[in-house]
Amino acid sequence: MDYQTEFDEQQYRGKLNRRFISGILVGCFVALFISAAACMAYLFTFNAPVAQNTASGDSVLSDETLTKINKIESVIDSNFYKTDVSSEAKANGLYKGLMDSLDDPYSVYYTEDELTELMNDTAGIYYGIGAYVSMDQTTSLPRISGVIEGTPAEEAGLQTDDIIYEVDKQSTQGLELSEVVSLIKGEEGTTVHLTILRGSDLEEIEVDVMRAQVSVPTVKTKVMDDGVGYLQITEFDEVTPDQFTEGMAELRANDIKGLIIDLRSNPGGSLTAVCDIARQLLPKGTIVYTVDRDGNREDYTCDGTHEIDIPVVVLVNKYSASASEILSGAIKDYGIGTLVGTTTYGKGIVQRIFDLKDGTAIKLTVSNYYTPNGNDIHGVGIDPDVEIEFDADAYAEDKTDNQLDKAVEVLKEAIEDLEEKAG
Repeated sequence: MDYQTEFDEQQYRGKLNRRFISGILVGCFVALFISAAACMAYLFTFNAPVAQNTASGDSVLSDETLTKINKIESVIDSNFYKTDVSSEAKANGLYKGLMDSLDDPYSVYYTEDELTELMNDTAGIYYGIGAYVSMDQTTSLPRISGVIEGTPAEEAGLQTDDIIYEVDKQSTQGLELSEVVSLIKGEEGTTVHLTILRGSDLEEIEVDVMRAQVSVPTVKTKVMDDGVGYLQITEFDEVTPDQFTEGMAELRANDIKGLIIDLRSNPGGSLTAVCDIARQLLPKGTIVYTVDRDGNREDYTCDGTHEIDIPVVVLVNKYSASASEILSGAIKDYGIGTLVGTTTYGKGIVQRIFDLKDGTAIKLTVSNYYTPNGNDIHGVGIDPDVEIEFDADAYAEDKTDNQLDKAVEVLKEAIEDLEEKAG
């Protein structure tokens, strides 16, 4: 499952400062499946129209900039110590640099290969070791935020909240998450060597993991004691709504009296997917609405025909982002469930994929989104109704999940209250 950890920063600094020259930096959250090269923490639409730039006077492609680009390229070609830099690589650098100029970490350029990988990710197709990875905000180091059952990662004994300190003896300090991912992934059947730091005492563990094609379920269910149903959503892919429907049918067949929806460390994904799932839970009304730079509002609505009729508890943490916050925010606003855990990440902006019609694309932030009650959660997050930090040491010791235990407690109380009212 996907959990968070809270580190004793002083103890952490004491140990890691002996390892790293630059010490600990505070990093921003990015969540990735370990084999994916693209971040899933955005709202996904594709084949959006590309607007034409009519204000030619404002174009970056002026005679002055074109002349300067030609000069820079000439200097590179004449003096750079490598001679095998292709024109395609230089062109891609220009495109990526243009997107970087927006100073928006969510707006990026995708090459053909990157776009193909992105589309595979969104469709739920992955190749790797079977773990989810995010960048820890406290340490700026990659951490395992979840391990998929029956995968090489589980077989190798990797655990949630393991810090990935080295990949094949190369330090991950200072690397972007995409660079770490690139080091870890590789051909099926090959092995990657990971150096892991585990627990509050940062025990160093060496582990070899075999790379393989991984079939990734985005929804996991189980029936717990006393009629408690548990449903975890790891991300919102194209396949997730159908998996959610199947999971709910299985739980309902077991006559569950209440439902726990686990969105911890879920980085988001498809806007369409989360709205389809919300329509199986919410009453009639707005699920979420967006507002673009011109003030245009677009509402995503639910007809209320499938409003859930049993108590609901939603588990969230600081790695629950984007589409996860759309679902948890709507459930909270409508008062049909209780949020348990810690404050969510706070990603309240929308990205759209613009197809450039040559096999490449750009992902661009185009609007803000708001919960049904009009809350702007960007940079703020959603506070839980019941706050409880995750005890990573207890989980590492015997798999005790104190947040889930609290969710069960809250849900059972809600079930009891409903039964008392029903007489």
